[in-house]
Amino acid sequence: MGMLDFAKDVGRKLFGGKDDAARRIREELVQSGLGLRDLDVRYDDGKVTLSGRAPSAAALQKAVLIAGNVQGVERVDIDTFRVDQPGGGGAPDTASGPAAPSAEEVVTYYEIRKGDTLSAIAQRFYGDAGEYPRLFEANREVIKDPDRIFPGQKIRIPGARQGRV
Repeated sequence: MGMLDFAKDVGRKLFGGKDDAARRIREELVQSGLGLRDLDVRYDDGKVTLSGRAPSAAALQKAVLIAGNVQGVERVDIDTFRVDQPGGGGAPDTASGPAAPSAEEVVTYYEIRKGDTLSAIAQRFYGDAGEYPRLFEANREVIKDPDRIFPGQKIRIPGARQGRV
């Protein structure tokens, strides 16, 4: 899957108008330290299109969340984004996008609901509320404080148990 949906009216206010949206999102992605290369960002009426290369599936997933958890963004398309092969070979993998994580880890995306806490989400997906730091670390690029999450925000749940939602 090359596109992920987000809540358009929810998220961090990053840009003021259409003219600077792509530039500001690109700046955020470059500053994230994810190691993205050949990065191109386009914004058109709530849809962000990202292209380039990521060093890992996790880096691409985080880039999608950084771009998508911005107020005014409702979709992130990564059809032309490529992920380097595991081991740092530099050759693009044929699988791209947030639905194609590396074989060693399954990643689930979760939209935060009213009343959620990272502890409650950890309990739901890992069976242990004490695993909330794992969620925080996996989403540090979009969650700056583990006590400040908001409804509509999307996060990654790496290694989630199957059947949990």
